[in-house]
Amino acid sequence: MILSQILLATFAAGLLSVLAAALISLPLLKGSVHQLVSLSAGLLLATAVLHVLPEAIESGADLHLLCATLLAGLIGFFLLEKLSIMRHSHHYEGDGHGHAHGHDRDEAGPGGTLILVGDAIHNFADGVLIAAAFATDPGLGWLTTFAIATHEIPQEIGDYILLLNAGYSRSRALLFNGLSSLAAVAGGLIGYFALSAGRGLQPYVLTLAAASFIYIALADLVPDLHRQSRNARVGWFKQFVLMMAGVTIIALFTVRMHVH
Repeated sequence: MILSQILLATFAAGLLSVLAAALISLPLLKGSVHQLVSLSAGLLLATAVLHVLPEAIESGADLHLLCATLLAGLIGFFLLEKLSIMRHSHHYEGDGHGHAHGHDRDEAGPGGTLILVGDAIHNFADGVLIAAAFATDPGLGWLTTFAIATHEIPQEIGDYILLLNAGYSRSRALLFNGLSSLAAVAGGLIGYFALSAGRGLQPYVLTLAAASFIYIALADLVPDLHRQSRNARVGWFKQFVLMMAGVTIIALFTVRMHVH
């Protein structure tokens, strides 16, 4: 039962975010992505701090090791980003960031394959994190899936636009993005069996999931929000309201889970 939920959740988080990105990317891009980024920041931070970390701590694992794992995760994600393995891009031509015409094409043209490989690695890791959450509690699993999927939509929009600018047709960009998203299913499957064999690893994988959420929110999404407000694309108060809406959603979900 848990395995079927993991497979369903990873499939939904991966493929549905790609389809949503394709639907949103061209006609509604300017009006949607910025709002999703604000909402995603609140969802990811609240999921990490209000739900994932408490679950890891309540498992009874050594608190000092969990804190060391959190620190190692944050540093590790920084290194991965510097090595361009984990890449989150929300910009596109005409986004007001002052890029020269053809900027995205110049950036992505020779690296369309790298975009897909990097995305597949990231999706695989998401699948492992979703599996760890479901192994702890199905409610936490769906909450983690929701947070990941909401963040994946603006990321996949960035990937989709970069692939188009790299010379891919719309159908090929959608197909290859969809194929790379299926790496999340593989990650969920492998994560399920690996965690079943080593139950003691579960709190530490959850802590790495929290580190991933915190890093993405603070190192990627929040700087993007600052750029948006400086360019007057989205007012800071609207950003704050949307971020707090994400926090409120997770807080209410957390209270409901504890009641039941």
